Amino acid sequence: MSLSCRLLCGFFLSVIGWIGIIIATSTNDWVVTCQYGIQTCRKLDKLESKGLWAECVISASLYHCESLNQILTLPAYIQISRALMISASLLGLPCMMLVLLAMPCVKLNHETESTKRRRAITGGVLILLMSVCGMVSTVWFPVGIHHEDGLMSFGFSLYAGWLGSALCLLGGSLVMCCSGEDAAARHHENRFYYSKQSGLSNSIQASNSHAKSAHV
Repeated sequence: MSLSCRLLCGFFLSVIGWIGIIIATSTNDWVVTCQYGIQTCRKLDKLESKGLWAECVISASLYHCESLNQILTLPAYIQISRALMISASLLGLPCMMLVLLAMPCVKLNHETESTKRRRAITGGVLILLMSVCGMVSTVWFPVGIHHEDGLMSFGFSLYAGWLGSALCLLGGSLVMCCSGEDAAARHHENRFYYSKQSGLSNSIQASNSHAKSAHV
């Protein structure tokens, strides 16, 4: 797979992962909790869905959500998970812009290949940072809920966060690998160029010495 193709694949994987992180951040179906067994909770209609922003009661005849507005009284895992997911969502825009501008088909005025490479490396590092934020949040939140309440199952939002973080990790790794390969190719070209110069200088010296000996 060529360099530009891998860079493009990393970009699209990162975009899809970013969308998954945004979906997980904006929805509240992270975990489904119950104080009793699953069959008992379904009979009593006491299933609860919890997320970063609200707690919802799920039943056949009622779906009611209560917003988590008491910031100072919220547990630490909810506050830190909120901060990490918001940070990951906001980092997505500059990440995608940097990687998009590092594409071989995009040319800016008076731009060198080293500038594109540095831009791609910066974008890849930020994408990996997005992935770390999403992974820490989507793992820490269900662990905190499990210690606080009975955790029954994972919700759609949590799966979206896991998938988005994994895709960002893969996309960021592809972008970083593309940048490293480009640098290696550049180093190889420079080494070949110097060897040519050395060979040329040796031939010139040889011809000069031959001419002097003929003149004598």
